[in-house]
Amino acid sequence: MTSKTIRSARASRALPYLLLAPALGLLAATLIIPIVSAIGISLRDIRVIGSEGAFAGADNYIRVLSDPVFWRALGTSAIWVIGNAVVQTVLALVAALILDQRFPGVRIARVWIILTWIIPTVVVVIIWRWLLSPSGGLVNPLLIQLGLIDRPVGFFANGPMAMTSLILINSWRWFPFVAVMLLAALQRIPGDVYEAAAVDGANPLQRFRAITWPLLQPTLLVLTVMGTLLSFNVFDVIWLLTAGGPAEATQTLPVLIYQTAFKAYRMGDAAAMSVVASVLMIGLALALLNTLAPKGEKA
Repeated sequence: MTSKTIRSARASRALPYLLLAPALGLLAATLIIPIVSAIGISLRDIRVIGSEGAFAGADNYIRVLSDPVFWRALGTSAIWVIGNAVVQTVLALVAALILDQRFPGVRIARVWIILTWIIPTVVVVIIWRWLLSPSGGLVNPLLIQLGLIDRPVGFFANGPMAMTSLILINSWRWFPFVAVMLLAALQRIPGDVYEAAAVDGANPLQRFRAITWPLLQPTLLVLTVMGTLLSFNVFDVIWLLTAGGPAEATQTLPVLIYQTAFKAYRMGDAAAMSVVASVLMIGLALALLNTLAPKGEKA
């Protein structure tokens, strides 16, 4: 092989990396610059936005990690993430299995299910606040007519009810996206596999357990990691509906960070919380990938 051929082969191998370099550089900048900025702020005692602040070293981290409010918000975030993961996965899997069937209007249903995901968050909040209102809402009269309750319920009046309502509302907003991803995975499963199983006498439940569920696991792995990270960072729905109340029962870590930065004017503490939350999320993502990955593919 001549030197000219070797150079040509090396250039061919390097070309894809050169073409991707601008996009990867921009992506790295949008990720690295905010992280470095947050770390820098977390090491200073900044009270007024835009000011330099005195160097605080690890004081902000020590104060944050010794604050019970931080750990309570972290626990609330864990409840929030787990609740959303369970509800969204169940709703999305049921919807995907239904939309994978052949029935009149299935194409229209596949289009309409995504509408709840593309509706702006503010509109979603207004709709659900009206529906769940104890005076004038539609949900309470419906539950009374069905005999499930005897008087109007304040869905945001106490901690457990408020958290449950928020999880259901957020899951209603996001499960169509997960359902579409699962539907795409279902349609990649060859139909002759199901036909062969049916010929062998497998019933629908057995076909689901032996074929559908195992083949969906790679997609579910990715969606679980993505859903966990996205759910943890949800701020708008919680803030617009409860602002972390009642009595801080729905105060997740993003809500606490916002309140610390822009209500209590402790930018250094808020940045320290953000850095700690980022480290925890990276660790959780790696743990999920390692735990849920198929055998032989674990890190």
